[in-house]
Amino acid sequence: MNAQVSSLPCGVVTFMDDGVIVEANDTLAQLLGYAVDELRGLHVERLLTVAGRIFYQTHLFPMLRLHGRAEEIFLLLRHRDGSDIGALSNAVRVERNGVHVTDCVLLQVRERRKYEDELLRARREAEGANAALAARTRELEDTNGLLTTQAHELEQQQIQLEEQTTELEAQSEELRVINEDLVARSEELEQAREIAEEANRAKSQFLATMSHELRTPLNAIGGYAELIALGIHGPVTAAQLEALDRVTRSQRHLLRLINEVLNLARIEAGRLDYRVDTLRMDEVIASVVPMVEPQMANAHLTFSYTVESGLEAAADRDKVQQVLINLLTNALKFTPADGCVTVDAVRAPDGQSVHTRVRDTGIGIPAEKLASIFDPFVQVDSRHARQAEGSGLGLAISRDLARGMHGDLTAESEVGVGSTFTLRLPAVALGDSS
Repeated sequence: MNAQVSSLPCGVVTFMDDGVIVEANDTLAQLLGYAVDELRGLHVERLLTVAGRIFYQTHLFPMLRLHGRAEEIFLLLRHRDGSDIGALSNAVRVERNGVHVTDCVLLQVRERRKYEDELLRARREAEGANAALAARTRELEDTNGLLTTQAHELEQQQIQLEEQTTELEAQSEELRVINEDLVARSEELEQAREIAEEANRAKSQFLATMSHELRTPLNAIGGYAELIALGIHGPVTAAQLEALDRVTRSQRHLLRLINEVLNLARIEAGRLDYRVDTLRMDEVIASVVPMVEPQMANAHLTFSYTVESGLEAAADRDKVQQVLINLLTNALKFTPADGCVTVDAVRAPDGQSVHTRVRDTGIGIPAEKLASIFDPFVQVDSRHARQAEGSGLGLAISRDLARGMHGDLTAESEVGVGSTFTLRLPAVALGDSS
């Protein structure tokens, strides 16, 4: 991107039909808290809130495909720190070097305040001019009554007053134009707000409906399957028990997928509460081991864990357990038989954080896909058979939970060697625990 476009006072982004960003300018990168190089290669939906993604998928991109352009569309952008930024977008879809791309200009919505300030300043100037005019008129009346010889001077002053009146009329016209523009922009902002609220209501209604319409019958399916397996409705053969077991596993899998979608929506909406306590990491990890150790044994995997003595972290116990279970479940899925899965927890060299590492000797993750594994609904394809399919939300939820506790979740991997996921949490200083 040339220097002129890069320094424009508005955001500029170019992305392909698959949503991958190929170029962005410095203004957009600074507005969203990224470096330009970090934006290249990301999916354009990474820059949007949930409501913005829904609008992009259902309206903006179909409009570009149909008409080739979209003008003055309001979008909610997502800053790197999680805050929302309103922006008006103008986009055009063109063919360049044999490939269709979309050039989009994003202007942050903050003009209303500027026009309000201009209106206030102009109003004050008008009031000052009116006061000066009134004072001048009184002065002329007094002078006319006392000195008739100053008639010529009064005529000159009258001409000046007429000029001032003309200027005031011009200022009044400017104020009228500014006011009309302000009203128009206010209406646009109100429409954009209504669209955003409607999208949010639609999402909330969708989640509520999905929760009721899917979880309730799925729970019923699980309950009836267990009753049949217990022989409540008569004897059950071994083949029937095996079929019922498959039904139960599928029912639990679907419930888990639904819960992951709902958890992600709650995190992005900021409705997830964190109860931060002083946690002994040996106790937390020991509480998770019984939940995964049987599956490790069944998969013929060697499993072990070590924790540095006296290690404590400031975090939410339930959230930490959820992250560790997600990481261990992934290690179980992608590690072939006779492999190893290990967990170790140590204090960082600077003493400010606790590092809990989950290592496996699994299939590994290609370097070009490592950066995207924490994106929602992303799964790394593999020729290896997986024990259970997932929604692609586990790692996204885990990293959001870690960051919600003022920590982070990162990954290192090598194909054919294995992967290491590191959960970083704030450490409790030695001697500060109660």
